[in-house]
Amino acid sequence: MRIKIDEKYLKNFLTEDDIRPFYSLLEPAHDKIMNNSGEGSEFLGWRDQPESPDLEEIKRIKAAAEKIKNNSDVLIVIGIGGSYLGARAVIELLKSPFYNSMKKDTPDIYFAGCSLSADEISDILNICEGKRVSLNIISKSGTTTEPAVAFRIFRAMMEKRYSKEELKDRIFITTDKSRGTLKKFADNEGYETFVVPDDIGGRFSVLTAVGLLPVAVSGIDIDKLIKGAASARKSYLADGLTNTAYRYALLRNALYSKGKKIELLCSYRPSFRMMSEWWKQLFGESEGKDGKGIFPASVVYTTDLHSMGQYIQDGERSIFETVIVQEKSSSPIAVPFDKENVDGLNFISNIQLDEINNYAFVGTTLAHTDGFVPNIVIKYEKCDEETVGEMIYFFFLSCAASAYMLGVNPFDQPGVEAYKKNMFALMGKPGYEKLSNELKEKIENLN
Repeated sequence: MRIKIDEKYLKNFLTEDDIRPFYSLLEPAHDKIMNNSGEGSEFLGWRDQPESPDLEEIKRIKAAAEKIKNNSDVLIVIGIGGSYLGARAVIELLKSPFYNSMKKDTPDIYFAGCSLSADEISDILNICEGKRVSLNIISKSGTTTEPAVAFRIFRAMMEKRYSKEELKDRIFITTDKSRGTLKKFADNEGYETFVVPDDIGGRFSVLTAVGLLPVAVSGIDIDKLIKGAASARKSYLADGLTNTAYRYALLRNALYSKGKKIELLCSYRPSFRMMSEWWKQLFGESEGKDGKGIFPASVVYTTDLHSMGQYIQDGERSIFETVIVQEKSSSPIAVPFDKENVDGLNFISNIQLDEINNYAFVGTTLAHTDGFVPNIVIKYEKCDEETVGEMIYFFFLSCAASAYMLGVNPFDQPGVEAYKKNMFALMGKPGYEKLSNELKEKIENLN
C-alpha cells in the first residue's frame, strides 16, 4: 500500500498498553461499517463504490468532460461543502494550486457558491468576460442557499450569452437521481444530469460524479483515481482490525483520551492546502457532535511555522499533529551556488529543495515533540492519481471508524441546520415568522 504510518514520534506519548483498550471500541465500529448496523448506515455507499463504480455514469462523465474541454475556456463549478471541496482538493494536489494560471489544454476551473460574497462572484463574472463558459451546478436538493443564489446569477449571465440549444452543451447538473428542484429544472430545460447517490453523503462523495466531473475536466485520470481507492478498499478490508486506516483512528482516539483535543493536519507542500480543507469537513462534520470530537485544524509548513509555530511550540498543550509527508517530488530543484555567498547559504548549495524540506520536517517534528506535541506521521512516496485515490479511501474509513468509536453517527450533521434557520428567519422566508420575531427580540435585547 502507498499510505504508511510512522509512529516513532509517538514513543514518549503513547505505548501499546495505552492503545490496546481502544480495540474494544474499534471492533464494534468495524462491525457497524461492515454489516451496515450502525447509526447512519444508509450512507455507507462509499465503502464499496470504488470496487463497483457506475461504469455508464463514468462514461458519460468523461464524454461531458471532453465536451467542456473542447468548447470552453472556463468551467464554473457551483457547490458548497462536500459539493466542491473534494474536487478542488484533488485538482490542486494533482495539478497545482496555480492550475488556472498555468499553460494547459484544459479550461480554467473556478469554484463558486461556497460563500455569499458579492465580491467573489463579481470577480468570477469579470474573469468570464470574453471567454467561453460552462457551468456545473452540484446540489442534492437544489435549494441550499449559497449554491442556489450563485446558480441564479451565473445562469442569468449564461442565458444572455447563449441560446437555449447552446446552453444544453454548457450547463451540467449534478443532483438527485429522480427528485428535487434541480432535477426537475434540468429535465424541463434538457440539461444533462449526473447523480448524487442516495447512499453517499456530501463529504464522502468526491469519487462520485460530484467530484469526478470537475476533476476529469482538469485532465486528471479518474479511472486511476478510482483504481487507487479500490486497491485501498481491498487491502484494508482484508486486513480487518489491523489495517492502516483503523490504526490512525486508534492513535487519534488514544491521544484524545489523554487530553489532546485539537488535531493539526500538517503538510510541507502548499498543494495540499485544499486537501486539508476537505479533511477538516470530513472529520469535523462527522465527529463534532454531542459535545464530543477532536477539533480539526490545519497548517502548511514551513509557511505557518512563521505564524502559528510559536503557539504550537509553547502554547496550551491540547494539540497533536498529523503530518503528511510526500517523500518524492515530481519537480526536483537544487539550490544554486553563489560565489559571493551574500546570504551565507553556500553550505546548502547543490542540495535538492526536497532534501532541505525533509530537514525542516525532521527538525520541526523533533522540536514539537520536545514541546510535548505528539506527532503521527503519514507518508506516501509520490503524488499520483492512484495514491490520492488511496488517500481518500484511507481518510473515509478512518473517519467512519473514529466517529463510531466516539459513539456518534459519522454521517449526519444536525448542527449545520441552526445557522440556516436563523438566516431564513432574518431574511423573511415564509414559514419562519415565529422564529423571526424571536430573533428580532433577541437582537433588541443585545442592544
